[in-house]
Amino acid sequence: MRRPTTVIAETITQWSFPVIFLFAVYLFLAGHNNPGGGFIAGVMTAAALVLQYVVFGMREVQRFTPSSYLGLVALGLSLALATGLGSLFLGWGFLKSGILHLHLPIFGDVEIVSAVAFDLGVYCIVVGVTLTIISLLGREQP
Repeated sequence: MRRPTTVIAETITQWSFPVIFLFAVYLFLAGHNNPGGGFIAGVMTAAALVLQYVVFGMREVQRFTPSSYLGLVALGLSLALATGLGSLFLGWGFLKSGILHLHLPIFGDVEIVSAVAFDLGVYCIVVGVTLTIISLLGREQP
């Protein structure tokens, strides 16, 4: 069942969803050297999806998301744990971050930091938990 909304709310949501999502991508990528990271990027993505849910309903949210929200949480936990254990197996401390310096032809010198994998895990956990909550709370009762 579709919720009654106004044309203004639908239009604002359609325009703001990609902007919020792109801002979340920026926060995720800037998180290593600036404020941001996986948690706040996950919160911003979840906010965009909750806005979609409020205006358009759960079917619209399901167009942008995987079918298993708990699977997304499990993927995030696995990534975060693998990042921590990977550094432990290399003889460093648990969750010690490693940096790989590469020189790419178009981009020049690029740093790849292992903390990005941990941030991606946190991102998946935050988005998965939020989607699980809104799917459970948003179920229509008979």
